[in-house]
Amino acid sequence: MSTAPLSAITLGDEFARTLPELALPWQAEQVAEPRLLVLNERVAADLGLDSAWLRGPEGTRLLVGNHVPPGAAPVAQAYAGHQFGNYSPRLGDGRALLLGELVHSDGRPRDLHLKGSGRTPFARGGDGFAAVGPMLREYVVSEAMHALGIPTTRSLAVVATGRSVRRETPLPGAVLARVARGHLRVGSFQYASATGDLDLLRRLADHAIDRHHPAAAGAEHRYLELFEAVVAAQAALVARWMLVGFVHGVMNTDNMTISGETIDYGPCAFLDAFDRSTVYSSIDHRGRYAYGNQPAVAEWNLARLAEALLPLFADDQDKAVALAVDALGGFRERYDRTWSAGMRAKLGLPSASTTPLVDELVDDLVALLAENHVDHTSFYRRLGAAARGDTEPARGLVLDIAAIDSWIARWRALRPDADAMDRVNPVYIPRNHLVEEALNAATEGDLGPLGGLLDAVTAPYDERPGRDRYADPAPADFGAAYQTFCGT
Repeated sequence: MSTAPLSAITLGDEFARTLPELALPWQAEQVAEPRLLVLNERVAADLGLDSAWLRGPEGTRLLVGNHVPPGAAPVAQAYAGHQFGNYSPRLGDGRALLLGELVHSDGRPRDLHLKGSGRTPFARGGDGFAAVGPMLREYVVSEAMHALGIPTTRSLAVVATGRSVRRETPLPGAVLARVARGHLRVGSFQYASATGDLDLLRRLADHAIDRHHPAAAGAEHRYLELFEAVVAAQAALVARWMLVGFVHGVMNTDNMTISGETIDYGPCAFLDAFDRSTVYSSIDHRGRYAYGNQPAVAEWNLARLAEALLPLFADDQDKAVALAVDALGGFRERYDRTWSAGMRAKLGLPSASTTPLVDELVDDLVALLAENHVDHTSFYRRLGAAARGDTEPARGLVLDIAAIDSWIARWRALRPDADAMDRVNPVYIPRNHLVEEALNAATEGDLGPLGGLLDAVTAPYDERPGRDRYADPAPADFGAAYQTFCGT
């Protein structure tokens, strides 16, 4: 076992130093006997951390925030946000801590952040803790998203605390250590704006430019350029969610990053049957964050960011509003461009295929999948076989045989590239029934199903023998009433 001293690790405190008004110094709750459940060795290596040392007692204590390097300054971050459309002026990290920044192998900084590390002054009525199941859900889904090529926070480790966490029933507690390019959110800007401190708002924007969108630094209107960069990043991100059937579940403004990474995997899930009205979150009673609503919600959230940034766009408010409206107008164009290119790729058609025939094919297919409640992931993967001449695997998923046969004939006339399709249509995603199986087993102390699921979803495009159950659609008796929970 490595005995590398903790003093060899440097955790920066750039956020805490640059924006002390948004950083509350705080310490994680002590964990008497932390026990490592899962460690992401690739992420550790990219951060220059020794996996063998992390598995030892000193490293495990770092992963729960109880043993931090000299000079580290853990903080709970302050932010505001619209939660289900309702504005909350003071949210913040109620059960989380930013331990500090590490340098990634790409030379850029990464945040090392904890979830479930105990109450902070932002906790409101929460207990500050997390249970094993929700923390492992974030580990599995975030790593699957990374493997799918979708910008996301990464999971470094999940550590059991030995503490009982009371939800509907007592559950074993855990802490998630996650890594991100940054934890700045739309809600961070809403909080700064609400203080009326223009200097704070400007320093926050400058920090965001330096950390996430450095190309804006040299622009004539740097803050407008920052906003346009965030609009572009989020439009592309949400389009990619839609292409793989990902449902975030709680797209509050405090859960939308400035970096363009997916963050906060609470009541998230992937589509089984294709349905734009799909809602999995147990707290989304009105379907605000349904699968099909995600692009519109993202645009709405970005409008809230624009409102916060208005004083930096122009001294004259009318001019600032006009600039913001024009910049926000780029969202739909960027979203449509990313989604359309993604659909052409899923169908194996050249990127230049922009003819009305292709657009009609896409529209007809989306309608067909919805009307027939077709399994989203399985259909596109099996369509690769249809491109090679075997139409049965795909058509067997659709009840309206005449309609799918007609559609396949029109599509095959365009000579789709089957190999290209296999590179973008996954075999394996974190299917909801398998996620629940793995989390329930882990809660009972059995990590075997979790390991099998991770093995599949972290290599999603490589079809492998003996992995059929990870590719199969959910059983017929699963899914109609499926719900996910935030874990708080």
